[in-house]
Amino acid sequence: MTLPIRPSIATLLLVTLQALAQAPEPTGELSGTAWAHTPQSLVMLVQQARVFLPARATGGAEFAGKLADAPATAGQKVPVVLFLHGSSGLGSPAIAEFQRWLGAQGFASVAPDSFALAGRVTYKSPIDKASYERIHALRASEIAPTLQAIAALPWADTARLILAGTSEGAVPVARYAGGEFAARILYAWSCEPNYFVEAPRNAFADRRPVLNVISASDPFFSRANPWLGNPQAVGHCGRALEGRPDAAVLLVPDAPHTLFNLPAARAATAGFLLPFARP
Repeated sequence: MTLPIRPSIATLLLVTLQALAQAPEPTGELSGTAWAHTPQSLVMLVQQARVFLPARATGGAEFAGKLADAPATAGQKVPVVLFLHGSSGLGSPAIAEFQRWLGAQGFASVAPDSFALAGRVTYKSPIDKASYERIHALRASEIAPTLQAIAALPWADTARLILAGTSEGAVPVARYAGGEFAARILYAWSCEPNYFVEAPRNAFADRRPVLNVISASDPFFSRANPWLGNPQAVGHCGRALEGRPDAAVLLVPDAPHTLFNLPAARAATAGFLLPFARP
């Protein structure tokens, strides 16, 4: 009688690891045909921007809604966060919750609507880097018109502007080279080479404060992602911000990709924003 040969645990583990190493990279998806804003969509992205105004800004009740519907204000000038949403747009209740929380800290916020562009390209990762870069260019083009609109608002203190973004929206925040913002916040982006960019092209030379908050096991930009494309990645902006005593990085253990409403993220954000809360 011949006994069956049972593979050892070590052999099974080796086979499993080899299968994982040989697993093909998943194929992403692209939808839509519009890669660049039109003059009309740039107007609409600002008019449709989601806004939250604290009572101090309005001189009456808080306001949450579109910028086009914001009330005439009789209040005081307040600091403003220009917030760039991620790839899913403004539909997430998390953004409205975050803006209301910013209002409780004394900050107005303006989140332009990238999907004001009809037929705007959307995607399921991973796609090719050239396509990602076209999307990053689209998002970068949204900063200037929103900034111009904010500068004309009676409640906006233009000496206390903060540029912030999450995930797809954080890439143009890291790359922004203008001097209009007093500080920057990057949620869920690592500022380093990976599948999402042809090169990081960070612009942190102005020595102004920067806060980076990201999950320690981010499903897209940490080494927890098997198709990250950078085996040396640290999964955060620490390397890009080396030598910057005015910068801080918070890694949140076991956090999801969208994390700006978590208690740890809020605590770090509140502390970072405190110097800008009053003139």
